[in-house]
Amino acid sequence: MNPESDELLRAKLNAETGKLAWAELERHFARGVVVRVDGDLDLVEVALAMARDDGARVATWLDSGRVARASSDEARDWHGRQAVFWAVVAAPWVLIQEVSDRLDG
Repeated sequence: MNPESDELLRAKLNAETGKLAWAELERHFARGVVVRVDGDLDLVEVALAMARDDGARVATWLDSGRVARASSDEARDWHGRQAVFWAVVAAPWVLIQEVSDRLDG
């Protein structure tokens, strides 16, 4: 990998990261493309690894459950609480990380 191109992609992903309410993410969940990222991981670093198809890093996170496709139970919980997330797209995936229970919080 070219470190310079990684830095450019990291900057692009960081710039495209935004705060979204669950209601704005539900349609992506319905398509099966929402991936939950644990709060102790750097969302942009996970997106970078997925965009670069870094199978070893991604597999470690998946195996540990720190990164996982969002479940129906999680979606119901997030819907009920009107949860808010940081989100970024690493096509075809939408990576999310919960930040608070309210958009103004």
